Amino acid sequence: MSVAEAPAARAVVRGSSSGARLREILFPAALLLCIGFAMLTLVVLLVDVAVDGIPVLSGEFITGFPSQIFPERSGIQSALVGTLLLMAVCAVFIVPVGTATAIYLEEYADNNRWWNRLIEVNIQNLAAVPSIVYGILGLAFLVRGPLELGRVVLAGALTLGLLVLPVVIIVGREAIRAVPSSIREGSMALGATQWQTIWKQVLPGALPGIATGVILALSRAIGETAPLIVVGAASFARFNPNDLTSDPFSALPIQILAWVQDPQDEFRALAAGAILVLLFLLLLMNAGAIYLRNRFEQKW
Repeated sequence: MSVAEAPAARAVVRGSSSGARLREILFPAALLLCIGFAMLTLVVLLVDVAVDGIPVLSGEFITGFPSQIFPERSGIQSALVGTLLLMAVCAVFIVPVGTATAIYLEEYADNNRWWNRLIEVNIQNLAAVPSIVYGILGLAFLVRGPLELGRVVLAGALTLGLLVLPVVIIVGREAIRAVPSSIREGSMALGATQWQTIWKQVLPGALPGIATGVILALSRAIGETAPLIVVGAASFARFNPNDLTSDPFSALPIQILAWVQDPQDEFRALAAGAILVLLFLLLLMNAGAIYLRNRFEQKW
């Protein structure tokens, strides 16, 4: 480079450096702006729901049954009980199935086998399938099809279980994979079998991650509406389901949807109150997930 070209080169370098510094400033600023807008929108929605919903919260609202005529006597008991039953049956389904599948794929499956690769690809794809598709699947195979369970709690819970099962499997695999291989090698070097190693060493180490994944999956399932609409959950159930295999059921998302669609402002206020109850359940479940993760997490 000649002496005459040196000043021009320095000017180009200074220009590119100033442009890079400008981008470094603008990009974080844009991220903070987006985060601020999202938080502001969330706060506005929560305040709007709280203003309408807090006045209707009472013991009678929790223990009463819904009414299509008298909003002052309407409650969420049947929807709340139905939601709790759905989550309980869903957990009983997804915990053993999801954990067993995660163990198989991480500890036993041979990735060179085409069927194992096919299972992995399908699990990853199923995690992105819209919930309404699972509702149609539940209607075709659980409510009407080969099983013919009918519009009962068991059918709704299994449908929600199929919806969140891929999430449990993926999170469970990550938790099992996080256990150091040296733990397995040391256990088997002392004479333990592969299953004894998994049961006594790998699963206890992966338990916090698996439990967190299950609770977060249930947190997604508790707010799903579309699958329950398709499988036939009742909008105004004035009774609690006493049998998982024969009684109709309702759920909080279904009850909220029915009240929101009502033209009377009183019923919309009831929907806001039910939303607050559902948010409380979600916060409780997420707090449980945080507690389990912090309580049983192991440092490797």
